[in-house]
Amino acid sequence: MNSNRLAQIAYTLLRIAAGVMFLQAGGRILFGWFGGMPGGASLNLLSQVGIGGILEFFGGIAIVLGLCTRPVAFILSGEMAVAYWQFHALGKESPGLWPIQNHGEPAVLFCFIFLYMAAYGGGEWSLDAMLRRKSATSTDPAKR
Repeated sequence: MNSNRLAQIAYTLLRIAAGVMFLQAGGRILFGWFGGMPGGASLNLLSQVGIGGILEFFGGIAIVLGLCTRPVAFILSGEMAVAYWQFHALGKESPGLWPIQNHGEPAVLFCFIFLYMAAYGGGEWSLDAMLRRKSATSTDPAKR
């Protein structure tokens, strides 16, 4: 198996794993999965946390499927950047700016994983690629 094929497989696995973890985080906020929100907080859907839950749940599904990967990943990367700076680095009880100090490692990792996905796209095994291939064959008269 060549290294390009291995890279495609690894990227697909990264995309799916990150998407599943993100949709679970959104499901925890929106639907109370996995014990619900910390402290039993109630959800206001139009709050910052509620909008974050919507982005995480539906964005996670889109990332898993590789659908609209670039714009969705860009938005999710921005969400994680805001989450890091607002809640971890500069939050009321933040012990410092470094992720290891303020437990912001997941937010930083998700931010940069999604930034990479925004640049790379869905990859070969994604709905984006499938739709692109289908569009190419339907517009090419020689392939009809």
